[in-house]
Amino acid sequence: MNRETEGAGTPNRESTPQGAAARLRLLAEASGAMASGLNAEESLRRLARLVVPHLADACVVDVIDGQGLRRLAVTDRDPERALRVLPGGLLPGPDDSAAALAKVLRGTGAMVVTDFGRPDPDDSLLAAQRALYRTLGARTALIVPMRVRRQALGALTFVRRATAPAFDEEDRALAVDLGHRAGLALDNARLYALQRHTAEQLQLSLLPDLTGLAHLQLATRYVAAREQAEVGGDWYDAFLLPDGAAILAIGDVVGHDLAAAVRMGQLRNMLRALAYDSGDDPAGVMSRLDNVMQGLTTVELVTAVVARIETPATGPWRLHWTNAGHPPPLLAQLDGRVSLLEGGLAPVLGVDPRLERETASIILPAGATLLLYTDGLIERPGEDIGRGLARLRQHAAALAREPLSVFRDELLTRLSDEQHDDIAIVALRVP
Repeated sequence: MNRETEGAGTPNRESTPQGAAARLRLLAEASGAMASGLNAEESLRRLARLVVPHLADACVVDVIDGQGLRRLAVTDRDPERALRVLPGGLLPGPDDSAAALAKVLRGTGAMVVTDFGRPDPDDSLLAAQRALYRTLGARTALIVPMRVRRQALGALTFVRRATAPAFDEEDRALAVDLGHRAGLALDNARLYALQRHTAEQLQLSLLPDLTGLAHLQLATRYVAAREQAEVGGDWYDAFLLPDGAAILAIGDVVGHDLAAAVRMGQLRNMLRALAYDSGDDPAGVMSRLDNVMQGLTTVELVTAVVARIETPATGPWRLHWTNAGHPPPLLAQLDGRVSLLEGGLAPVLGVDPRLERETASIILPAGATLLLYTDGLIERPGEDIGRGLARLRQHAAALAREPLSVFRDELLTRLSDEQHDDIAIVALRVP
């Protein structure tokens, strides 16, 4: 018969100041490990490594994954033992099992297990737990839930062998506290991942469909910021005007959250309507956008480039653009010459809609590549932006003769190795 007792164990041992200090130190180190990043699974692995051997001879981390359990980590003071129980396997769910782990996940609270019972061919989770205890040489196991808002997310199992004393009430209290903090860390990470995924999918859904621009050689890309950075307000657009010219636009809404992605969508739609209906040059469109943005939205500061591409059937293509505080467009020619188009520069949107803006114009050389991009492509923390622009020019010159998709992909590969922000790019190849 299984002897599984809630909160049970051997009688309390005498507590000492040194023991209390050690427990507080372990709790502080574990809290720091779980708060050091938003990758909850790696944080839980660090937690398991911290508690062995201070609290237990081995620690097992199981998380609920769909209808089953996933063994996330097995840490043992004897590495060879841990290797015999490889993590990552999917275990049956706890609904019908008599295993102590299942009972903890169903809400009984922390449990100490000292008799691991007899095998039951109809209880696969119980059999898996018995095999785990046997492999780890367990004499006693303390299982605590990782719960948040009455929902079980998983459990921590602390194992001691015959040479170690049994778990006492102070050990149990410490383990319960660790389980609670681990649950909070896991829940926070999942909520963050959900918000990030929602923002990224919203942002991607708001980016344009370029099928109506098949006559232009365009290559675009949006890359979300890497781990531990949030989705931001980077955006791009490309569409045809009634007179046959094309508008290319790129910008960055201040902010790094779901709200920034929503504001980005509002801004892009306003720009489309104003450019399509007004017939203005890029400077006029930008001024209208600034005025409407400040009157009808909560968007505060925006950098942007609006470019008009004229593509006559005969004669050279022409580029007209204006720049509201955004990194300058880049023009890479087939002979390797690269220039930053610094004309048409004016303050960011959101400062004063009465500010004058100018439209700059150039002829686009045959075979040249026009690149619009956001600052995530060139900026590095603590580095002068001039160095990032120099890197961009160097790589663009080397790639100027490559197919446009290769030009785009290689630029991203070479310049985003230390990416800390979103990146949006639009590249146009002149025939």
